[in-house]
Amino acid sequence: MMKKLIFTLVALSLLISCNKDDDNVIDNPNQNLPENSPEVANFPVQNFMWRAMNLWYFWQESVPNLADDRFSTNAEYATFLASAASPAEFYTSLQFNEDRFSFANEDYTTLVNNLVGISKSNGLEFGLVRFGEGEDIFGFVRYIVAGSDASTKNIKRGDIFTRVDGQQLNLDNYRNLLFGANDTYTLGLAEIVNNTINDIETEVSLTKTEGLQENPVLLSSVLEVNGVKIAYLMYNGFNRNFNDELNEAFAGFNAEGASELIVDLRYNPGGSVNTSRLLASMIYGPNTNDLYIRQRYNDKIQEQLSAAQVEDFFANNVDGDALNSMNLSKVYVITTNSSASASELLINGLDPYIEVIQIGETTRGKNEFSITMVDDPENSFIYSESRENQINPENSWAIQPLIGRNENAAGFSDYTSGLLPDVFLEEDITNLGVLGDINEPLLARTLELITSSTGKRNFEVKMPAKLVSESKLFTPVKDNMWLDKPLSFK
Repeated sequence: MMKKLIFTLVALSLLISCNKDDDNVIDNPNQNLPENSPEVANFPVQNFMWRAMNLWYFWQESVPNLADDRFSTNAEYATFLASAASPAEFYTSLQFNEDRFSFANEDYTTLVNNLVGISKSNGLEFGLVRFGEGEDIFGFVRYIVAGSDASTKNIKRGDIFTRVDGQQLNLDNYRNLLFGANDTYTLGLAEIVNNTINDIETEVSLTKTEGLQENPVLLSSVLEVNGVKIAYLMYNGFNRNFNDELNEAFAGFNAEGASELIVDLRYNPGGSVNTSRLLASMIYGPNTNDLYIRQRYNDKIQEQLSAAQVEDFFANNVDGDALNSMNLSKVYVITTNSSASASELLINGLDPYIEVIQIGETTRGKNEFSITMVDDPENSFIYSESRENQINPENSWAIQPLIGRNENAAGFSDYTSGLLPDVFLEEDITNLGVLGDINEPLLARTLELITSSTGKRNFEVKMPAKLVSESKLFTPVKDNMWLDKPLSFK
């Protein structure tokens, strides 16, 4: 029979945090794990994946193959580890059927870098749409990342492309052509005439480069419309490395006397839970006695945590510096189906306290959070930068499993179908407009709501952006939401 394991935490923290005062022991009375054995040693990646998922996975109790008593002998366990053709397939076999977002990566360093926005990219952010009901697809440019290769080329928001290296994009080939091993590709552009997309001869060659880091604060400005000063923030990712830039943006809003706020999250796939808390505090106020969110883990983990360990309150500082807040009772948020995880968390966390008016489309519906796990069992598989020399050198794989849900102060967390907008308006590929310009359709519609304008502008959408996929979904972190706070156990 398998032995009961007790994991000793030298410095348990989520992601890269490390706190020597949090030394504790995880006591898992129901977790029976196999001893090391020659049979098991042949499958180090799968062994790590199973053990980490058995302990942390949010749906552990609902997956029979993750049950504490699933295996009675090492041989039986080893046979199971060998049952899939690859580690990636094995990891997929452990996931609950409702899990749309957990994933594995064969190189943990790539994953960790992407968590702070560092990637190999050409800086072109785009959406992909089908031509009618056929298999062919086309892309449209959403925005260009500053300092990227794309920023030096003749391509801009609203441009359309149909071909890559001379091949028409379709549902079968776009992954390989746009997101494959090729670092350089050439896009064939097109134009829209009378709502019809026609190829043109113009081509643009783009090259992916290592180490590109995107500042998620794409735009921050104060617009004065009908005598009302309105702060506008286009925020494209909850990246903790840019918390100071976010705080500086709100300092600017306050300095210019803005009384209303628009937060544009239309292309924001999520990110850091703590950064979401900071942004919420910049909107609502540094009200440290008010609960922002509460984490809910599986029963194995939850029963070992105190209320204080799973509750996050609004903040009054950003890494020790005073937090700049507008102290609002209402905020306007622009969303699309690309708005996910920490973007949705922001809306849900603010909802019990202030009026959140949502404009655009229904969000993606990702209400679970994750952590990065590596083959470091003495740290309960939690990745820590300070423990990289403790990670099994024979196993570079990492997993990013969903381990819990965040509920707001009212106890609500059930938005797997997405958060519905108060005012529905899709982006129009024929008229994307210039981001931050008062005539850009989604921003213009929001400004009408704020100023109670009675203008006769027509917001008819001629070619809605019904996405097949998008560029951000092919980064290692995709649309994940992760915790980045120290966590200790009773």
